[in-house]
Amino acid sequence: MQVTLAVLGCGARGRNTYGTCLLSMGARARVNAIAELRDDRRDAMAMEHQVQPELVFTDAEDLLRRERLADAVLICTQDRQHVGMAIQAMEKGYHVLLEKPVSGSLEEIRRLLEVKDKTGRHVVVCHVLRYTPFFRTLHGLLREGRIGEILSIQAVENVGYWHMTHSFVRGNWRSTGETSPMILQKCCHDLDYLVWLTGKRVRSVSSQGSLSYFRPEKAPEGATMRCMDGCKVRESCPYDCEKIYLDHPRVGFRSGHTGWPLDVVALCPTEESLTRALMEGPYGRCVFHCDNDVADHQTVQMEMEGGCAALLNMACTTSRQGRELIICGTLGDIRADTESNQIRVGVFGREPEIIDVNRLASDFSGHGGGDRRLLEAFLDLMEGKGTDPALTTLEESLESHLAALAAEKSRLDGGRKIDLEEMRHTGGGA
Repeated sequence: MQVTLAVLGCGARGRNTYGTCLLSMGARARVNAIAELRDDRRDAMAMEHQVQPELVFTDAEDLLRRERLADAVLICTQDRQHVGMAIQAMEKGYHVLLEKPVSGSLEEIRRLLEVKDKTGRHVVVCHVLRYTPFFRTLHGLLREGRIGEILSIQAVENVGYWHMTHSFVRGNWRSTGETSPMILQKCCHDLDYLVWLTGKRVRSVSSQGSLSYFRPEKAPEGATMRCMDGCKVRESCPYDCEKIYLDHPRVGFRSGHTGWPLDVVALCPTEESLTRALMEGPYGRCVFHCDNDVADHQTVQMEMEGGCAALLNMACTTSRQGRELIICGTLGDIRADTESNQIRVGVFGREPEIIDVNRLASDFSGHGGGDRRLLEAFLDLMEGKGTDPALTTLEESLESHLAALAAEKSRLDGGRKIDLEEMRHTGGGA
């Protein structure tokens, strides 16, 4: 059986991530319809997947108005488009692989659940961290009871200073009004794995944070509206666009990189195309003179069922990236770090055990190996091969979204404690 797919949104996720994975899967799956507003990205994906011209759309609404064109649809558009497109797709008979976040509105998520139940379609949400060798190993250790009952978890999401400015200051997710709060957009991954690892629902949430640095009044004297327009502080500014997109050792073009985030700045990254984009486009703006409004740091405290405490720190201006966790149980603790891919299991009274996850798999590309494994699990579901235990249903994803929306509500209300049971039953004003 070959699974056919329609892709809505041919950007970083639709084309560069899932599209690339599908091209490597041979005859197992085929993209036979796409929709994308931007000509260059639409044309590139149509050519790569040899999509017939009559099945190439500039508007996803046009694609969804047709009779069903594929077995499933991959929705990789902007946050606020997700629910409407998913509902239309299910009503046409498509199964849905839905990029996170689902929505910033509980009312919309509940409507989506109603349509899913009515149509009997599958909806899988892209919480890709569940599928990584790292988090699968961690989940297995906790389910085995290696450290007993979980009493507390401390988690840090190291966003990274350049990723913060790329996506959340200069980029597509800089505005809550256009997309969703950063704690939902970026950290519903983290809130999801905290629920998954503990196996418990969230009872209450409180949160603190703000946008305190990437603001006009923080601009140093001599800064211009754009980095390459004669800015007098470029030499000392780590956020200078050329330092990030051309010279950065991890992602810069001059260091040999051409993938994300460069392929977001310019479709086919070259020094010339990147320089032109930085001189003219949004990614060349001064980080202190953008139209961003999302928080640049935030901490979330959660009380889980059974009294387990979870703390998430969204640390945006960090020199490193990845997740760090300290999990304390009644029989020991676990310290885990996705950057080194190592998990330290400290059972009380025994020598610590170091698990090197790098030895457990060979593919760690795309969210630590999660992107491809998620797509494979979705195709397994389409092929009737069973359900991966990590597969994130819409019902499961709702818990992380509840926690994120409660956190944002608390942050804007001075850190007030929010009861999630109330939100579950009434919406709590979120």
